[in-house]
Amino acid sequence: MGGKYRIKGNKYPRMRRPRRRGRLVVLTVASVVVLGVGGWGTLQLIDVFTGGGRKASAAGDGTDCGTTTKASPSPSAEPLPQPRTITVNVLNATTRAGLAKKTADELKKRGFKIGDVGNATKQYDKKVKGTGLLLGPAAALDTSLPVLGTQLPGAERRTEASRKGAAVDLVIGDGFKELAKKPDADRALTKLATPEPAPTTKKGC
Repeated sequence: MGGKYRIKGNKYPRMRRPRRRGRLVVLTVASVVVLGVGGWGTLQLIDVFTGGGRKASAAGDGTDCGTTTKASPSPSAEPLPQPRTITVNVLNATTRAGLAKKTADELKKRGFKIGDVGNATKQYDKKVKGTGLLLGPAAALDTSLPVLGTQLPGAERRTEASRKGAAVDLVIGDGFKELAKKPDADRALTKLATPEPAPTTKKGC
């Protein structure tokens, strides 16, 4: 052979293509990017399915800034009076005889003090259509009347500003059948004495 490829001595020319280093660099960079994106995506999936990693931990230890609702004790208030300290006047506003005495005897068994027993005054006689009417002074609205109300659910509660003394009245109405069953009344009284704590909401930072 002559010209460019003339053979000289015992060495032969190597006729291979020149290396394409630029293409190799591009492929290498692309591979690194793909692996990086894949790894980041995998971490995101793990984060989602495990409940948020640090966020979940923060929520568990109460350090996150989200809205948190928890129960708090009710504001302190005076304890309710015991039945034995409440004097009840039992008055019958219906045409059925004997209701006042029968009801008074049952209330006495349940620990209440009994005052007057008889017919209702003209103001209420035959004018109470519901199960009953609970009357008392203004101070009894959140004390004695709720306690007495556990014995006759559904009875109307009313206060009289001009009323004197601490005694309360149970006026039996046309819808009256009997007092609440003692186990039910006892449960209502217990719930009344120990109300559930009110929930409070804590806002984030």
